[in-house]
Amino acid sequence: MRYIGNKENIIDSIYSILIKNGVEGDSFFDFFAGTTSVGRYFKRKGHRIFSSDVMYMSYCMQQAYIQNNLIPDFAELLDHIGNHTAESSLFSDPMDRVLGYLSDLPPVKGFIYNNYTPEGTKHLPQPRMYFSSENGAKIDAIRLQIQLWHDTGLINDHEYFILITSLIESVSFHANVAGVYAAFHKKWDPRAIKPLRLRRIEFINNGLDNSTYNQDSMTLLDNVATDILYLDPPYNGRQYLPNYHLLETIAAYDNPPIKGVTGLRQDNAKKSEFCNARKALTNIDKIASTAQYRYLIMSYNSEGIMPQEEIMECLSGYGEVRLEQFDYTRFKSNNNGKAKNIRTVSEQLYILKRNE
Repeated sequence: MRYIGNKENIIDSIYSILIKNGVEGDSFFDFFAGTTSVGRYFKRKGHRIFSSDVMYMSYCMQQAYIQNNLIPDFAELLDHIGNHTAESSLFSDPMDRVLGYLSDLPPVKGFIYNNYTPEGTKHLPQPRMYFSSENGAKIDAIRLQIQLWHDTGLINDHEYFILITSLIESVSFHANVAGVYAAFHKKWDPRAIKPLRLRRIEFINNGLDNSTYNQDSMTLLDNVATDILYLDPPYNGRQYLPNYHLLETIAAYDNPPIKGVTGLRQDNAKKSEFCNARKALTNIDKIASTAQYRYLIMSYNSEGIMPQEEIMECLSGYGEVRLEQFDYTRFKSNNNGKAKNIRTVSEQLYILKRNE
């Protein structure tokens, strides 16, 4: 899934550096969980995972990937839906049967259709083209059905979050955007007009009691004790909610007030102080001094708004700190979703071993 700052392509390099520097422990706290790619990686390595993020879409993914350890059997639901469609009857696997059923639902003209498709917004000077009208109505049908199943007890909490996560991740393959949702294309990306089908998600069982939170991680400093505290703060002043407002709305399906050409949801409570250099440094200092950890690891970027020397000065007050760096290729998209430029940036990995 495309997400600003996603570490999926460089997490192997990060892990190798941590091993080289003797970073070890049984527990791992993913302080800015995002799409959970880092938390999943360390869950596969056998760590007990704590993760948190203020975005509800992230919390859904945390519940599905991090807290959940089981492949769902949908025991209550399968008796209810039977083999309602020709496609679902082909599947013996419960997950595939449910995804097939949802993918074949008749369309519903709900909140997504009415606000983010060209037919639903044809009254606007610029109709919104986030989704084709067919896919927008399919998203509404699927999200409403998942909610109904949960409200009536046909699926449990784990199954609920698994299905929402499947929808969030599947939607990203059909959105008419360059990568984020701050704007939509004025012409159709070929993939955006393909019929939406739900995709399976990955299941990871580490056999441990993992914990997930939907809140500002700064409020958890006194509540979570971990061996490895991993920070991956924003690198610039761009807030995450405007860039992923539509996925947040699909996840919560809370019919929020929206505004502007892009239909941006209004939710000032989810603004991050880490998008401001001064506030970010103040918070880093508070984390390093207050949190309960053996190692503090911070991923940052050579283009980040916090100066390297100030980060080093801040962290060095709490133990031995090292800075490891490696280069990787960064792609930046233009309005057509094609590579505009390719350049090399440096990933900065700050490694703090706390004073005993």
